[in-house]
Amino acid sequence: MNGVNVRVIDDREASRWDAFVASDQRASNYHRYLWRQVMERGCGCRTHYLLAEAGDGAVLGVLPLAQLQSRLFGNFLVSLPYFNYGGGLAATAAADAALVGRAADLASALGASHLELRETVPRGEQWPVRTDKVAMVLPLAGDADAQFAAFGAKLRSQVRRPEREGATVERGGADLLDRFYAVFARNMRDLGTPVYGREFFRAIMAGAGDGAEVVVVSVNGSPAAAGLIVHHRETTEIPWASSLREWNRVGVNMLLYWAVIQAAIARGSRWFDFGRSTEGAGTYRFKAQWGAQPRPLYWHYWLRDGQALPGLSPSNPRFAIAIEAWRRMPVWAANLVGPRIVRYLP
Repeated sequence: MNGVNVRVIDDREASRWDAFVASDQRASNYHRYLWRQVMERGCGCRTHYLLAEAGDGAVLGVLPLAQLQSRLFGNFLVSLPYFNYGGGLAATAAADAALVGRAADLASALGASHLELRETVPRGEQWPVRTDKVAMVLPLAGDADAQFAAFGAKLRSQVRRPEREGATVERGGADLLDRFYAVFARNMRDLGTPVYGREFFRAIMAGAGDGAEVVVVSVNGSPAAAGLIVHHRETTEIPWASSLREWNRVGVNMLLYWAVIQAAIARGSRWFDFGRSTEGAGTYRFKAQWGAQPRPLYWHYWLRDGQALPGLSPSNPRFAIAIEAWRRMPVWAANLVGPRIVRYLP
């Protein structure tokens, strides 16, 4: 298309892919090639990584895709599942058009019901789009003391309370994964949501190196809240955070978020990304109290003829019975079955 060639690549061209991503300031963390390996090794996803080239072989763009296929949830492509960002990254409009055109052709050839591109800018009226989610992002001060002073008195008191109750904070890497997972898996069960397997998080820690950290808040030596954070350029993001309900009265989640914000500032990040929320929902209000501001998210779709926009969300009423049943499942059983299901949920 317009002198642009698009093809599916393999690991042998990972360095070319990453060189292009590194050269583009619009790139998200999840455009980096390491996330292909995380999805394949950690979740067993089939991936299709599209690279656009000029006639002379110069890289003009990339589009990472993962295919999720099951009898229960259907067959579809996402850029990228499990995360908030992805979509096409191109140096020219022609390269972008070639990438998304090739992605749509691939979705059609694979028998997919839809293709989902998780992006931060609108594509135009020809693309069906969902805009019901926003990313909540906090601009960071240059040091932790200034950041803490910028919070309201009530928020500062909520952060200090767990420390008065004896809560302690640990920061580390893969050595803390088991403590993180103990909290995360139990909280996901309580929410009625299938949990990712340990292998998924091990793959992230192995692939991201010092670009990923685990933060654990403990009470009486036992983990009560935990989060896994990732750093990229000037942004720190917390894709996964949980706390145990019996310790919420102490506010361990408040200490957890302050600890990860401190970690972001120590890293030199200018922004802390709390993740996505529905505007006005409880999680939105929680993040807003820290000073986080909404940034629009645009999830664009190619749909097979006759297909409606997908509704694979816990808020979908048709999943209510399954969610309630999952909450009653023993944690050990949820940990055994959950990873086999969640790999098919975007």
